[in-house]
Amino acid sequence: MEFRKVLALRGPNVWAHSPVLEAWVDLGSWKNKLSNAIPGFNSRLMAWIPSAVDHRCSLGEPGGFFERLRQGMNLAHALEHVALELQSLAGVEIGFGRARETSEEGVYKVAFKFKDETLARECLAKARELVLAAAGDEAFDMTATVKHLQHVADDSMLGPSTRSIVDAAKLRGIPSSRLDKYSLVQLGHGAAQRRIRAAETDLTGAVAQSIAQDKDLTRRLLQSAGVPAPVGFVVENEADAWETAVDYVGLPVVVKPQDGNQGRGVTTNLSTEEAVIAAFRAARAESESVIVEKFAPGDDYRLLVINGKLVAASRRDPAHVIGDGKRTVNELIAIANTDPRRSDGHSNVLSKIRVDEIAVNTLAFQGMTAESVPAAGQKVLIRRNANLSTGGTATDVTDIVHPEVAARAIDAAKVVGLDIAGIDVIATDITLPLEEQGGVIVEVNAAPGLRMHLAPSEGTPRNVGKAIVDMLFPKGNNGRIPVAAVTGTNGKTTVTRFLAHVLRGTGKTVGMTCTDGIYIDDRRIDSDDCSGPVSAGMVLLNPEVEAAVFETARGGILRAGLGFDECDVAVVTNIGEGDHLGLQDIHTPSDLARVKRCIVEAVSRKGTAVLNAADPLVVAMAPYCRGSVLYFAREEDNSVLIGHRANGGRAIFVRNETIVYAQGFAEQALLTVGEIPMTHGGRIGFEIENALAVLGAACAMGIDRRTILDRAKCFASDMSKVPGRMNVIDVRGATVIVDYGHNVDALRTMVETLDVFPHQRRLALYTMAGDRRDDDIQRVGEILGDSFDRVVIYETVTARGRKPGETANILRQGLDRGDRVSMIEEIGDSRTALEHSLDLVKAGDILLLQADAIDTTMEWVGEYLRSSRKAGIVSDGAVVSAGR
Repeated sequence: MEFRKVLALRGPNVWAHSPVLEAWVDLGSWKNKLSNAIPGFNSRLMAWIPSAVDHRCSLGEPGGFFERLRQGMNLAHALEHVALELQSLAGVEIGFGRARETSEEGVYKVAFKFKDETLARECLAKARELVLAAAGDEAFDMTATVKHLQHVADDSMLGPSTRSIVDAAKLRGIPSSRLDKYSLVQLGHGAAQRRIRAAETDLTGAVAQSIAQDKDLTRRLLQSAGVPAPVGFVVENEADAWETAVDYVGLPVVVKPQDGNQGRGVTTNLSTEEAVIAAFRAARAESESVIVEKFAPGDDYRLLVINGKLVAASRRDPAHVIGDGKRTVNELIAIANTDPRRSDGHSNVLSKIRVDEIAVNTLAFQGMTAESVPAAGQKVLIRRNANLSTGGTATDVTDIVHPEVAARAIDAAKVVGLDIAGIDVIATDITLPLEEQGGVIVEVNAAPGLRMHLAPSEGTPRNVGKAIVDMLFPKGNNGRIPVAAVTGTNGKTTVTRFLAHVLRGTGKTVGMTCTDGIYIDDRRIDSDDCSGPVSAGMVLLNPEVEAAVFETARGGILRAGLGFDECDVAVVTNIGEGDHLGLQDIHTPSDLARVKRCIVEAVSRKGTAVLNAADPLVVAMAPYCRGSVLYFAREEDNSVLIGHRANGGRAIFVRNETIVYAQGFAEQALLTVGEIPMTHGGRIGFEIENALAVLGAACAMGIDRRTILDRAKCFASDMSKVPGRMNVIDVRGATVIVDYGHNVDALRTMVETLDVFPHQRRLALYTMAGDRRDDDIQRVGEILGDSFDRVVIYETVTARGRKPGETANILRQGLDRGDRVSMIEEIGDSRTALEHSLDLVKAGDILLLQADAIDTTMEWVGEYLRSSRKAGIVSDGAVVSAGR
């Protein structure tokens, strides 16, 4: 059993709207063996993961998975369920998984949802080990595996503070993206984004953080604002610490680092020189500077202030154990640490209790060591400070905090300058003002931990993540920018560029991704094929982008899902006979439509799918749209369009050369097709369809009519706006069409289009990529042979799995069956082939010049035209107007 590949589909995908891990599993020697035919397999699997009894499997009820095992299932299906259950045992509940055989016997696609990719990949690897061990009657340490996976989860997943904010954002419909392997997260998209790192936001000032880090400066600022704070001083050495404690502060005292955090190096209630010196050493280990301040009796409280409001408060109790008269302190700590809420670090709601130097000193102060046996019922402190990070516990007291205490906490946050602040208060009674009881605020913390409020040991949990999200995104702001996605077999890039052109007319900064690269307005920031999810993600990370248009190709969807969680508009131009068939287990146009349908499924509930009413495979996507549907078609008598309008639906179509936008039976004439330069006087049918798709999408996005019309009238398919897409130029009186079309549908449509250009002889320069099926390559050759008088072919630099010359030979086989072609030339070098083809044309000819590598092709064409002008061969290279 081997993994051919493992893909993380991080965005909406062909399996689900949520992230999915997809493994291509080659069962090898196990491909024909079912679970019930492998001796002992079922019993071993059930014994190792008995909790999987809850899996419903295809039977749809608890116990379904085990019943299916007894009936017999292939090992890929078993692998899926084991991977799911291992995630659950690691602490992440996941309920979706699928196992489907590919077109290759014995090779399956196993897919399951995940919340953390690192954990999911490790669960998949361990699931394989477990299934093989069960099949081969080998030992498997389930306990060690679960413990390992729990550690992986602790290390890789967002901590509870960050997770609470991300979860609160999700409930508000605000998208999130994790920017590093730690806790840096972007909420929202583009210009609407905000960033957090745990309870620190992009509103948290660096100056405020530095003030909060300096405990002495914080204390002085608090005192200046009339906030009760303890007397304290920075000390230089051990002798100075004791002298300050006795002569200037008064015993008992607290010794702490000047710039520490999470309670590290803090020791409280010290009254002896020995204790003060030991505490000084512990504090100095955390910081160059040490503070000695007056100890205030009372309980330790943490008040959480967000955006000038008290949102939560907890009483924190120091890490401790209760004796039973039998066990040592060490043994009692070990028992306490078995609490499933405790973990190493901060990944769970409580931290494990540690025995370190401060713990040893705290025990010594009580006359004990870690090996002492406390009496039954005796409370033994392990720490004197009450931080959760050192093993403490918390009790929610939000509802009983006195208003004056809350006011002083808010004052403390303001004087330091923090948007989110954890205020540490020492008080004997939180229901009374601090001034009445000698209570004090001892620290103001930036990026405070939220665990104690989210899941207190006792009391009411507080949704503090929501308070942070509400601060960052006031009511009505979901952190989103307008997003349009475009897919289909042909026309994607043109529609994407045209729609981005229209959006720019609104004054917004527009991010666009397409086959030609990534653009921020006119600036090209990447020149590769950028029609996949990574490129879309880059645009959504850009804080300048106010609207986005994404060309969305099948390859990216299959490799990683969509680069966005939802869109306002999804445009599907066509499916037709498809393209790239035979790759990644996509063999039919219906298979391809299922992939491209992902963008329709990602349309928001208030969004619109703009669909081609003339393509049945596109029309079939409509029921999967959560929002509304707008159909486009050149003919107004299209039956789908008529039925849709009869039900009040929106449509855009052509009537008497005029583009009409309609909702139900209400109609609005927009402009004539001839007013859109891209259509060459309204004579190029596929460009009219592209224009309809764009205008429909623009209307669906709420762009005002005047802007739509003005922008449509100045969008031409020239080499600068849409390079390699129906670029028409004049060379020595011949018409040269430079176009990227590279499949059967594109070529057939182009051949029909040639009739609108006056010409005497037809020539073509064409190539095919090696990753197309033999039949598709031959059919392209046949169309070329039936439609052109002279054809020049060449082979792309990238053979894509074929031997040199193989693709050209297959293309020639189709050409040889053509009825019209009288001369076929094969040239090995692509530039030589291009220049040779351009040299061939004469006045009255028409040449279809396929732009395989668009940037390179356009550069070569430009160089050819410039050199020809210098030689006096070409006068201008001007755009040609189509005629009948």
